Amino acid sequence: MRTKPEKAKQEQEIFVNRDVSWLEFNTRVLEEAMDEANPLLERLKFLAIFSSNLDEFFMVRIAGINRQPRLVPRKLYKDYTFLPLDLLNELTGKIRSLVTRQYRCLYSEVLPALAEHGIRIVSWADLPAALQVQAEEYFEHNILPVLTPIGIDTSHPFPLLPNLELELLVRLQDHKKADQERFAVIEVPKVIPRFLPMEDGSGSKLFLPAEEIIAHNLSTLFSGYPVLECSPFRITRDMDFSIEDDSVADLLTEMQETLQKKTHRQVIRLEISSGMTRRSCSWLSEKLQVAKEQIYSIHGLLNLKSLFELASIDSKPDLKDPPMPPLQSIYCLEKKSMFEHIRENGRFMIHLPYESFDPVIKLMEQAAEDPNVLAIKQTLYRVSGNSPVVQALIRAARNGKQVTVLFEIKARFDEEHNIRHARDLAEAGAHVVYGIAGLKVHCKALLIVRREEDGIRRYVHLATGNYNDKTARQYTDLGFFSDDKILAEDVAGLFNVITGFSDPPLWNKLIVAPFNLRERLIYLIDREASLSSQENPGHIRMKCNSIIDYEIIEHLYKAAERHVKIELVVRGICGLNPFALRSDAAKRITIVSILDRFLEHSRIYYFRNNGAPEYFVGSADIMPRNLDRRIEILFPVDRKNLQEELDFILRTALSDRRKGRRMTGFNRYSRTDEAKPTPARERTRSQ
Repeated sequence: MRTKPEKAKQEQEIFVNRDVSWLEFNTRVLEEAMDEANPLLERLKFLAIFSSNLDEFFMVRIAGINRQPRLVPRKLYKDYTFLPLDLLNELTGKIRSLVTRQYRCLYSEVLPALAEHGIRIVSWADLPAALQVQAEEYFEHNILPVLTPIGIDTSHPFPLLPNLELELLVRLQDHKKADQERFAVIEVPKVIPRFLPMEDGSGSKLFLPAEEIIAHNLSTLFSGYPVLECSPFRITRDMDFSIEDDSVADLLTEMQETLQKKTHRQVIRLEISSGMTRRSCSWLSEKLQVAKEQIYSIHGLLNLKSLFELASIDSKPDLKDPPMPPLQSIYCLEKKSMFEHIRENGRFMIHLPYESFDPVIKLMEQAAEDPNVLAIKQTLYRVSGNSPVVQALIRAARNGKQVTVLFEIKARFDEEHNIRHARDLAEAGAHVVYGIAGLKVHCKALLIVRREEDGIRRYVHLATGNYNDKTARQYTDLGFFSDDKILAEDVAGLFNVITGFSDPPLWNKLIVAPFNLRERLIYLIDREASLSSQENPGHIRMKCNSIIDYEIIEHLYKAAERHVKIELVVRGICGLNPFALRSDAAKRITIVSILDRFLEHSRIYYFRNNGAPEYFVGSADIMPRNLDRRIEILFPVDRKNLQEELDFILRTALSDRRKGRRMTGFNRYSRTDEAKPTPARERTRSQ
C-alpha cells in the first residue's frame, strides 16, 4: 500500500509509468460499465471488455515484469528508474481492487437491472424441474460427447492446460480406498456456448452457464466415484513471446514452432472460484507451480469475457445503443468505378464507422477483376475471419495480377489466424512476405498499379486502421484515397523497403518509422516552440491511442514552456503528468480520454506552424515500439476541405462533455458515470 508521503512524491513525478497508466485506462473502461446512462447490455459489454483487456495485460505486461530481477532497478527514462518489485506490488494491488469493483458492478447493479427486463443468469438450483430435465437432455446430446475428463495419478500426469480456458477441478472419493481422494480436471469445451438459453414460461430469458450443467452431471463421467467437490478455475500463461531476432532465417517456421510451445509457457495467474476448498487450492497451485500472490479468488462467474455472448443478444434492442448504420461516402455516391471516383475527387477521406468501409472493398474487388490493373501491393496486420479483402486479393492473383502482400504474422494473438490467411494467398499465386525480422509492419497501405490511356497510373489507399471489415463497424478510423503521383512514388518506395533489400528513399511526403518518424515529430514540436511567443502562441493537437515515449513528452513539455498550447486526445496510455511542471506550462496542456460505443482508433497530428497549419494522419502512436521497432507511416493531409474535417474531429473530441474525461492530476481523470444522458457525441457525423 502506498503511504501518503509516497503518494505526494508520485504527484511530483513528471512521467507516468506505462503500466500504471494502462491500469488507469482500464479503470475508465470499468467506469463505462458503471455508467447508468449507458444501456444495460452495453454496460455488460464493457464488463467483458475490461476482462479481455486484463487478460492481455497479464499475458504480456505482468508476464514481462515477472521475468525481471525484482530488486534490480530498471531504467524508465534517462535518470528515472523503478524497482520491478514495487511496480508489481502496485499493479497487483490495484488489479485486485478493480476486480472487486467489477464483480460488485455485475452482481449489485447490472444483473439485477437486467433481471427486471427479463434477462437472468441462473444456477442449476434456480431452475424448475422441467428445465433441469431440458438441461440434462442438452448435456447428453451436446456436451457429453465432447467432454474429456482427465484423472490425475501416477499413470496420468497433470495435463498441459490451455491458456484462458475454463476448467473444472473435481475432487473424488476413491471407492476402493475410503481414506484416499482423487483429483480430475475437465475442460469446459470452447466449442459449446458458455450459456444455455432457456425460457421459464413467464417471458423471461434464462441463461445457464455450461459449467453448471457439467457440474450437475458429473456422475455420468465418474461412475462409482462419489464427487466431493467441483470448482471452476482458469489459468493465464506468459504469452509475451516475440520473434524479432535479425538472425532468424525462416520467420514463418520460427513463429509456428513458437506457437506450438505456447501450452508449455509459465502460468502467471490462477483464477479460482471462491468456493474452492483450501485443500483443492493447495493441490492445484502446487501442480501449476504458482505462488500465493498469483492466485485470484473470484466471487462469481469466472471468465467474464464470455459476457460478450449475452451482450450481443438481439431480442432486447432497447437495452442497447440505438443502431447507427454507416453512411455512404459523399465522394462515392454515383455509380462509377472507384478509379473514376479517385481521379475525379483527387484526394478524399472516409471516416469509419460513421461512413461505410464499402469503398475499400469495392476498390479491391474492382482491381481484382479489372483487366487494366497490373499489380496490387498491400500490408495486412489484422483481418476478419472471412475477409473480403483477402478474398479479393486471392481472386486478383488467380486472374493473373501481380499481387504482393506483407502479412504480419507477428500481430500479437492473431499469429495463427494470419498464418492461415497468408498460406491461402500464397497458394493462389500471390507473393507473400510474412514479416521482417526485427520489425513489425504496422502501417496500413494499399497500392494499385493500373494501365490507362495516358500511361501507368498508381492509386493509393492509406489508413489509420486495419483492413478489417468487422472492426470497421466498431472503430473510429480514417481512410485516405489518392492518385497523387508523389505520394504514390513514396508508397512504392515503402513497399520496396518492406519486400526487398532497398535502402529507405528520400521520402517526399511520407514520414516513416523507424527511419525518420521520431526525428520528424521532434522537429515539428520544436519548430512550433521556436515560432511561439506569448503574443503569438503556437498550437499542437494530437489524437492517438497512446503517448508514452518520454523523449517526445519531454519536447512537448519544453514547447508548453514556450507558450505552445497543447491539446491531446489520448484514449489509452498517457505518460504525461503536466501538473508536476513548475511553471504556468501545466495550464497550457489539456489531456482528454474518450471511451464510448466506438473504439477511438484514428491518429491525427496538427501543428499550427505560425498560421500555415500542417495536418498528418497515420498508423503510429507515440510509443517507443511504434517509433523505433515498427514500420509505421504518417502522411500529410494538405487539401483544405479535408483539413477542415480533421479539425472538426479534433474539436469535437476536445469539447466532449459527456464521454471526454479530463486529466485532473497524476494519472487521474474526471468521472462521467454521474453525467446526465445527452445526445451521444458520435451521432454528429462527418458529412
